[in-house]
Amino acid sequence: MNGTQHANPRPGSGSGSDSGPGSVIVVGSGPTGLLLAGDLATAGIPVTLVEKRPRRISNLSRAFVLHARTLEQFDARALAEDVEAVGRPLDRLRLFGRLSVDLADLPSRFRHLLVLPQYEVEKVLERRAVAAGVEFRHETETTGVRQDPAQDTVTVEVRGPGGKTETLRAAYVVGADGMHSTVREAVGLPFPGRSAIRSVVLADVRLAEQPETLLSVNAVGDAFAFLAPFGDGYHRVIGWHRGRNVPDSEPLHLDEVKEITRRALGRDFGMHDPRWLSRFHSDERQVPAYRVGRVFLAGDAAHVHTPAGGQGMNTGLQDAANLSWKLAAVLHGHAGSGLLDTYQSERHPVGRSVLRSSGGIVRLAMAKRPWTLALRAALTTVLDHVGPLRRRATGHITGVGFRYPAPRGSHRLTGTRVPDVALAGGGRLYEALRGGRFVLITPHAPTPDAAPTPTPTPDAGAAPAPGTETYGAAAGREDRLAVAHWASGRRTTLLVRPDGYVAWAAEDAEAARTAAALAAHVG
Repeated sequence: MNGTQHANPRPGSGSGSDSGPGSVIVVGSGPTGLLLAGDLATAGIPVTLVEKRPRRISNLSRAFVLHARTLEQFDARALAEDVEAVGRPLDRLRLFGRLSVDLADLPSRFRHLLVLPQYEVEKVLERRAVAAGVEFRHETETTGVRQDPAQDTVTVEVRGPGGKTETLRAAYVVGADGMHSTVREAVGLPFPGRSAIRSVVLADVRLAEQPETLLSVNAVGDAFAFLAPFGDGYHRVIGWHRGRNVPDSEPLHLDEVKEITRRALGRDFGMHDPRWLSRFHSDERQVPAYRVGRVFLAGDAAHVHTPAGGQGMNTGLQDAANLSWKLAAVLHGHAGSGLLDTYQSERHPVGRSVLRSSGGIVRLAMAKRPWTLALRAALTTVLDHVGPLRRRATGHITGVGFRYPAPRGSHRLTGTRVPDVALAGGGRLYEALRGGRFVLITPHAPTPDAAPTPTPTPDAGAAPAPGTETYGAAAGREDRLAVAHWASGRRTTLLVRPDGYVAWAAEDAEAARTAAALAAHVG
């Protein structure tokens, strides 16, 4: 990022460096890699972030939306206010035609989506990663990955500035290096799928006329167009025309972008002064496995799909939020390595679901045959009039509706996302989650002889999160567990994971059951 001073490399991180048995190498400094690296470093894990691009944030963004679930994850890291300050909220997402998603009744503190370019998200996440001590290796290309089961390490071959080659070692490697992932290729994983849309046009332009809405999107006949502001006077235009199927290498001119926009949106808003014009094709692909030994894939390295619904960047960020606390728990010795297998079982189905839904939106938006047009009209009517289906679709697109698999016989809440509930003492859950801790919410206040004391936050000298304290079960786990009480009279005891999902729950739980659950999940 321009003007940012990056952390100095840790001792021993030079040529042929070994960051130690408890370290992680993250490849790729997009939003997914930055969030993951920042989480790990905040948890005290040595992290090296390898990025082949120069040390700067590009303003050529592809993503423009943060959904509610991602904003909740940012809130759990005290970052929500930072992105809200530079983004613009929108309480309704239009998909195509009359079909739109109303976010006013979303069961979240964030009843909106936030419109901001990806580079603004990267700025916020990079500042956090730098402050946490992540070691950045810019202009450094990953050329190979080799696992050594006998040593419980992964070796990463890199080529830095001037062609200098190095060998880096760590306990785990995470490939967050995009669709053309070198890490994925190095571990031999296929990337099956296909191109969903070809010859999509993309342009960054100035507008002589401002659109009536913050995001403009529509599909009419053979044309589709999307228009979003950067916030710096430029707008991003993404368009497609069924009759213009040419190679990505075909030169693109502003007149073609204007024509597509007029067809889809009714006018071209006086586009002028393009600073970027290009073509691309949108693929639908997913790896069969998100983990191979000590190597993981996240974000676009694991799954790519159409931009419909604005779910791409958000899905990658959720991958990072799911994986980071698990890696930290294993590396700190609080959990067995089997916990890392749940990254596959929890996130792969979500990626597959997003692949299907975003592809379905695009196909309906591009509908031309009578039966697909009829299906689109029927779907619009159903979602307008059937509340449960509308809420399910909204939860899916915004991410708040996903739940993770739970063991047989578990409480019905196990695996579900927990909203930002109020805690006794005036606090709230997502403040208590800050620092990557579990939160135990109980229905009972501590007994007088329990001698409650404030739970220290990970930052030395910082005030405790409102409504949290330490007593009994939390003793000796202050670094990774906060105990809180419902602000209401609810009788459920809930153990919330660092990523905001229920690890364990029970009604009127006895102390022995709660203690056993804490030992199993918190360590």
